[in-house]
Amino acid sequence: MKIIVLVKQVPEVADVKVNPETGTLIRDGVPSILNPFDELAVEEAIRLKEKYEGEVTVITMGPPQAVDVLYKAMAMGTDKAIHMTDRIFAGADTWVTALTLAEQIKKMEYDIVICGKQAIDGDTAQVGPEIAEILRIPQICYVRKLEIDDNGKHVIAHRENDEGYEVIRAKMPVLLTATKGLNEPRLPNIMGIMKAKKKPLEVVTAATLGVEEDRLGLKGSPTTVRKVFPPPKKAGGIIVEADDPKEVAKKLVEFLLQKGAF
Repeated sequence: MKIIVLVKQVPEVADVKVNPETGTLIRDGVPSILNPFDELAVEEAIRLKEKYEGEVTVITMGPPQAVDVLYKAMAMGTDKAIHMTDRIFAGADTWVTALTLAEQIKKMEYDIVICGKQAIDGDTAQVGPEIAEILRIPQICYVRKLEIDDNGKHVIAHRENDEGYEVIRAKMPVLLTATKGLNEPRLPNIMGIMKAKKKPLEVVTAATLGVEEDRLGLKGSPTTVRKVFPPPKKAGGIIVEADDPKEVAKKLVEFLLQKGAF
């Protein structure tokens, strides 16, 4: 079984700040991490490899420093990595990001492509499904449990939805997006970290990808982000206090009536 995992390096959310004048994210001095949902995808791919045998390739598209997330994934147990890095890739929106990654995947053999349901810096949840559409393969998003059927040709996934979950069976090759509850990612040990440095790591640029520059990066993106800004701060709420729960309910109803809620 051949598995491809797509990962992204993102800023640590707790430390993200927005420049009030420019409306852009302040990234200087902000630590970067492996996107937590992608970490779930890495762990699941490794578990599949351990159970059914095969090979796991991890791919990221990003600046030179994004190689750190590839080494972490290889330290966890993936077999090799591909770093798609080029200034021409910069500024890509979700569609062009998906297109760029899909062009690389088309050159590879794969049974499963898996990634996190979304990146915590953009929260669009668009790239995974867009890749599936470009590759013309089935997709199952928000996967919280995954199995391979007895014939080894189909995946059986529990897909999270608003009402609970649904069980979906899809023929491979297939794209999956991982959500919380799928697994508990392992921590890389010293041996894994040492082995990661010796595993194959391929660098892909716009030239080696073989796609026209006008279709890549900011130049090829049909959408652009004009401004990023924090949401307005919420006003303080009220506390309804009383010894008797019925009295609390009465006060709450009276408050809602004053506000015209009924």
